[in-house]
Amino acid sequence: MGGANTVIAIVDNMTKKNLLVELQVEELPPKSLKQLGGSFAEFIASNLQNQGFIEDAINKQVVYASPRRLAVWVADVAVQAADKPVSQKLMPVKVGLDANGQATPPLLKKLASLGADASAVPHLKHVQEGKAEVLFFDTIVPGMSLKAGLQKALDEAINRLPIPKVMTYQLADGWSSVNFVRPAHSLIALHGADVIPVCTLGLESGRETRGHRFEAKAQVISINEADSYAQQLLDEGAVIASFDDRRAEIRRQLTAAAEEENLSLLQDDALLDEVTALVELPNVLVGQFESEFLNVPQECLVLTMKANQKYFPLMDADGKLTNRFLLVANVRPSDPGQVITGNERVVRSRLADAKFFFDQDRRKTLESRLSGLDQVVYHNKLGTQGERIQRVRVIARSIALLLGGETLADEAGKATLLAKTDLLTEMVGEFPELQGIMGHYYALHDGHSEVVAQAIEDHYKPRFAGDTLPRNTVGICVALADKLETLTGLFSINQIPTGDKDPFALRRHALGIIRILIEKELSLSLDFLLKEARLAFDDKYPETAESPLQFIYDRLAVSLREQGYPVQDIDAVISQSPKVLLDISKRLEAVRAFKQLSEAESLAAANKRVHNILEKSAKNDVAIKTKVDAGLLSESAEIALYEALKHVQSLADEAFEQGNYTQSLQTLAALKEPIDTFFDHVMVNTDDADLRANRLCLLKLMHQSMNRVADLSKLAG
Repeated sequence: MGGANTVIAIVDNMTKKNLLVELQVEELPPKSLKQLGGSFAEFIASNLQNQGFIEDAINKQVVYASPRRLAVWVADVAVQAADKPVSQKLMPVKVGLDANGQATPPLLKKLASLGADASAVPHLKHVQEGKAEVLFFDTIVPGMSLKAGLQKALDEAINRLPIPKVMTYQLADGWSSVNFVRPAHSLIALHGADVIPVCTLGLESGRETRGHRFEAKAQVISINEADSYAQQLLDEGAVIASFDDRRAEIRRQLTAAAEEENLSLLQDDALLDEVTALVELPNVLVGQFESEFLNVPQECLVLTMKANQKYFPLMDADGKLTNRFLLVANVRPSDPGQVITGNERVVRSRLADAKFFFDQDRRKTLESRLSGLDQVVYHNKLGTQGERIQRVRVIARSIALLLGGETLADEAGKATLLAKTDLLTEMVGEFPELQGIMGHYYALHDGHSEVVAQAIEDHYKPRFAGDTLPRNTVGICVALADKLETLTGLFSINQIPTGDKDPFALRRHALGIIRILIEKELSLSLDFLLKEARLAFDDKYPETAESPLQFIYDRLAVSLREQGYPVQDIDAVISQSPKVLLDISKRLEAVRAFKQLSEAESLAAANKRVHNILEKSAKNDVAIKTKVDAGLLSESAEIALYEALKHVQSLADEAFEQGNYTQSLQTLAALKEPIDTFFDHVMVNTDDADLRANRLCLLKLMHQSMNRVADLSKLAG
C-alpha cells in the first residue's frame, strides 16, 4: 500500500468534461501578457493534475490571453477526484501494542484522531524500518470535489502569477480592496455547460464575459459551454482569444500587406509579441510619411516607429528603409482612412523630432564635446567618463601596438577619445539604444575615416548573445580596451556579480572579451591584457583587489558547456589557466583524442595519484628537490621512469611549443608502463629523506610534463 504520494487514479470517463476558466480584467501590461497567460494556464492545469482531476496537464490545456483576459481550457476534467489510498504511519510496535498484542492507550488515542477505534488494530500493517518495527494504518481518503479542487487551483494561480507590479483597488462594496495586476471584472468557471461555483478577487464565477470594447455585437456575452468559448468570443465578441492565433493572424496580415506594396517587412519578434498583446481584433493598415525624413539615419527612424508607435517599417529590395510602414489597428472600420491619417499625423511629429535632433547634433563636432565628458559621472569611486576614456585609450593603444604598431595605435587612440562623445548628443539622450550608432554617423560628418567611425560604433560589440563583433582592427582594440577597463575598474571596487545580480553587465563584458579573442584569432595573453588594464589606473588600483581573471575563465567554462563540450574536458583544460584563449579549442580537441587512447584511463589515474601525493607533501612541508639527482636513483623502476620521462618530455614539449597539443598528449602513452611499474615497485615516501625528496622531484617533473595541455587528473574516474 502506498503512502501519501501515491498516484491517483482518475474516476470514470463518464464524469469527465472539458473545463474553462476565464478572468476578465482591464488592459494588462503588454510586455507581460504572454507570460501571464502561460502561467495562469499552467498553474491551474498542473494543480488539477496533482489533485487527480486530469492526466497529462501539458497536453490537455489550451492557453488564452488577450489584452483584457486570462483564460485556460482544460480537456477531460473529472467532476470528482478518485478516492485516495493513504498509509498513515502511527508509532513503533513496542509503543502501540503491549506484551499480549493489545492496543495501548497511546495507540487508541491516535486511532481515534484518525476516525478509527480498536476494531482497526488487527488490520494494522507491521513494517520493518531499520531496527524498529512500525505500525501503519491504511485508509481511504474520499476524492475532492471539482468545486473544492478548482478553488484551490485558482487560488494558487492567482497567488503565483509573475506580476511585474501589483495594483491595489477597491471592490464594489466600497470597503474591501484586493491586489492584482489590473482590476478584474468577471470570472467564468464552466465544466461542460455547468457553472462551477468558485470565487477570487471578490468575484463569483458565472458564464458571462465581455468582448471587444468597440467591435462586439453585445456588451455582455454568455458563454454556453467550455468548448464554445473561443468561437463565441470571435463571433459575438470580435476577439481572437488565443495569443498564438492572434500573433499568427497579425504576421499573416503583415506579410500580405508588405507583399502587396512590393516591399519587405523588417522582422521583429519582440515587437510582434508586444503588438499581439495590445490588440484583440488585429487589422493591418499601410501608412506613409514624407520622403524628406529618409535623410535621417534609418536606425533613428526605425527605432522611433518601433519603440514609440509600435509600427512595422518596410524596406526596399536593397534593405533600405522606405517611407511606408505597417500599423496594427484594434478596430476594423468600413473606411480606415481616418485611422491611417491619425497615425500618419502622429508619426510625422515623431520623425520631425528625430530630424531636429539629428540636425542639431551635427552643428557641434564630436571633438568639441570631449570636455563635456568630464562633467558626466561614470561611477563615484571611478571618476567621470572623461577620466574613464583616458584609461580606455591607454589600454587600446597598448593592444594596438602589439597588433599593428604605431599607426594602428594612433587610430585606436583617436577612436577611443571620440567613442563616448555621442552620449552628449540630443539623439542618444532621447534614444540611448543608438549610442555608438550615432557616433558613427557624426564621425563621418566631421570628416573622420570610415575605419574610425566604424570603431566608434563597434566598440560596444558584442552587445548581446549572438551579436556581431567589431568589423576592423581599430574597433577590436577599442572594444577590448573598453571591456577590460570596465571589468578591472569594477573589480577594483569590489562590484563583483553575485547570483543573478549583475547591474554592470560584467558577465556580458567578459564574454565579449572571450569571443573577440577567440573568433578574431588573436594570440593575446590574458595576463598581458589585464596587466595593461591595471596599469591604466595608475596608483588607483588597490593591490588587494581581486583580479577578473578567474571570472573570465568561469564565463569561458559556461560558454564552452553551452557549445556542447564535456564538463570534464573543460575542467581539465581551464584548470591550467591557459593565457591564450585562441588555443582553447585545440586543447579540447587534444583532450578528446587523448581519451580515445587505451592508455588514457591508466595515465589519468596515475596523474591523480601523483597530484594527491604532491599536494599532501606540500601541506606537510616535506622537502622536494629542485632537480632530479640521477645518482640517487637506485631502483630499476625509477631509473626506467626517469629515462622514459626524459625522452617523452622532449617530444611532448616540442609538440606543445609548435601548438600541436594532440601530439603532445599522445606522446604520453609511452609513460604508462614505466609509471605502472614505478608505483608497483617503488616506495615514494621512504624513511630516507634524500631518496624521498628525489623521488618526489621525479614525480613533480612527471606531473609538470603531463599537464601542460590539460590537467589529466581531472579525467580520472
